[in-house]
Amino acid sequence: MESQTGAPRGPYHEVGDGTRAVRAGLPDPVKYEPTLPGPVFAAHFHLPGEPTGPYTYGRDTNPTWTHLERAIGELEAPGRAVETVTFASGMAAISAVLFSQLRAGDAVVLPDDGYQALPLLREQLTAYGIEVRTAPTGGDAQLGVLAGARLLWIESPSNPGLDVCDIRRLVRAAHDEGALVAVDNTLATPLGQRPLELGADFSVASDTKGTTGHGDILLGHVTCENAELAAGVRRWRKIAGAIPGPMEAWLAHRSLATLQLRVDRQCASALLVARALDGRAEVSGLRYPGLPDDPSHAVASAQMRRYGCVVSFVLPDKEHADRFLDGLRLVDDATSFGGVRSTAERRGRWGGDAVPEGFVRLSVGAEDPDDLIADVLRALADAAR
Repeated sequence: MESQTGAPRGPYHEVGDGTRAVRAGLPDPVKYEPTLPGPVFAAHFHLPGEPTGPYTYGRDTNPTWTHLERAIGELEAPGRAVETVTFASGMAAISAVLFSQLRAGDAVVLPDDGYQALPLLREQLTAYGIEVRTAPTGGDAQLGVLAGARLLWIESPSNPGLDVCDIRRLVRAAHDEGALVAVDNTLATPLGQRPLELGADFSVASDTKGTTGHGDILLGHVTCENAELAAGVRRWRKIAGAIPGPMEAWLAHRSLATLQLRVDRQCASALLVARALDGRAEVSGLRYPGLPDDPSHAVASAQMRRYGCVVSFVLPDKEHADRFLDGLRLVDDATSFGGVRSTAERRGRWGGDAVPEGFVRLSVGAEDPDDLIADVLRALADAAR
C-alpha cells in the first residue's frame, strides 16, 4: 500500500496543471484493475493480530480517502511532501484546524469580512475561553491585532467582498510572533493560489465549491507540510467523526480531473463578465481581482495564479437586485459558488454579511461566455425598467 502522506509520486510535480489534475492521486497501474479504483464501503477491515496495517476501522482510514488526499496534496504543493486530511464539509475542516490547535487562554485572529459561519465559530471559541480578535482582510489590517496570538486565520480573496491581503507579509509577521497561519483557499482553489508555498502552515478549503465544481457533494480538506500539525487535525477528525463518505470522496477525486479545464474557463469568463459590468450606471462597487483597476489587483497578481470565478457588485437596492436575479435565465439564484453552472444571489438576504441590500455575488460557471454575458446584460436592462 502506498504512503498516505501525500509525498510526490513519479514526475507529476514537474508537469502542467492540467496533467497534474488528471493524474493526481492515482495508484500505480495494476493489470485488469481500473485506473481510479471505485469507492470502498467498509466500516471495518480484516484485522488479525496486531493492528499495524494502514486500514483498521472506517472512522480512522479508508482507501478511497487515501487516493483523494494524495491527489489534493499533489495539487496543493507539487513536489513537496505534505499531508492532507479530508472532511465531510468545509466547515468541518475549518473547525478541525481551530479546535485542534487552540486552547483556553489562546488568542486567534479572524477576518471580520470572511465566511459567514465564522461568527458562529467565534461564539464557540469564546465559550471555550479563547480570545477572538477580528480585523478586515483588505490593507493587511489583521497585522494590527496579531501581537501574542496563537493562530492567524486568513481568507484571501475574502468571501463575498473579494478583498485580498498580502499572505507572505502576514505569514512572516505571524511567525515572528510565534503564531501559526491558516489560509482559507476555497475561492482560489489550489490552481489559483498555493498557501503553503506562500508560507502558511495550513491550507484549508471547502471542496464543496470550486475544487469539485458540480454542486453535488459536501467536502472539505486541510493540507499541512508539518506532520505534527497534520496529526492534530487528523486526531480531531477522529474525535468529531467528521469523516467524508467514500462515495463523496470518490466523486471528488473523479471531479479533480477536470479542475484545470473548469477553472480556466470560469476565470476567463469571470473577467469577461466583470468587464461587461464595468461602467454600467446601475452597477457600483464592482469587484474582481483580475480587473487591472480593482483595489486588490496588484497584491492578487503577486500571489495568485488565477483570479477565481466570483464577481461581486452592488445594485441600487434590494428590489432592484431581486428583479435582476429573477430575470436571469442561465444563472441559478442559489447560494454557494464555484460550480459549472453559474449562480448568483443577493447576499443581504442571509443577514450575516456587512454588505448593502443590493449586493450581488455572481459565481461564473462554464457556460459559453457570450451567452452568459447576454443573459446578465438582458436581466440588468429588464431590472432597470
